[in-house]
Amino acid sequence: MFFLKDLPSQQMVEAYAAPCGADPARITGALVMMRRASLLIRRLDSYFAAHGLSQLRFLVLIVIDREPQRQSLTPNEIAQRIDISKPVLSRTLHALEQDCLITLAASRTDGRSKEVFLTAEGRQRLLDILPGYFGILSEETAKPAPD
Repeated sequence: MFFLKDLPSQQMVEAYAAPCGADPARITGALVMMRRASLLIRRLDSYFAAHGLSQLRFLVLIVIDREPQRQSLTPNEIAQRIDISKPVLSRTLHALEQDCLITLAASRTDGRSKEVFLTAEGRQRLLDILPGYFGILSEETAKPAPD
């Protein structure tokens, strides 16, 4: 996350960027983008927390649900789609299972592997929070870029 509340002045950016051969306007644009993204992430964190989820838990649910031709994914497939480590995913899956939002079952094709399924409660939780999630994204992208 980008924690800088006040962005550096244009004069300061120019002073640092010039010796590096960087375009000050691009640097300023990147800093503004990082700040806006940070604020969006914080807003989403609060939204998900109010609904008993984290961004990671939400992502696991949505990744499973977004595959219309499949009802489940393996933990390895989920880890690849979200780009997180297997230990972090394992803890997250355990928490989601305890909350009855997913079920883990032995794979029908590979006895050494598991399949992760959304429960009816997990699918409903996802459907309940998607309108607000998309609302937040829509609001944020409708805001004009700061000067």
